[in-house]
Amino acid sequence: MEYIELLGNIKDKKDFLKFMELFGKSIKNISIQDYLESVSSWVESMEGYYKNTNQEMPENINWDFIATLFYVGSIYE
Repeated sequence: MEYIELLGNIKDKKDFLKFMELFGKSIKNISIQDYLESVSSWVESMEGYYKNTNQEMPENINWDFIATLFYVGSIYE
C-alpha cells in the first residue's frame, strides 16, 4: 500500500502512524527547509486545492495542534 492511498481515509492514530511510516519511506532528496516552505505555500492556497479536486474544505482545523506536531518533531528524542 502507498501512503497516498491512505489520504482521505485516516480516521485514527493507528491510521496516521501507518501513513507516517509509508510517507517517511517515500521522501527522497528534499531538505527540511524546502519541505516546510512547500507546506506553508500549500496552506496559503489550500482552498484552491479543495476546489480544484471537488472536495469539501475541512472545517474546524486545529491549527495549534498542527503547529505543535511540527514543533515537537524538532525537539523530541
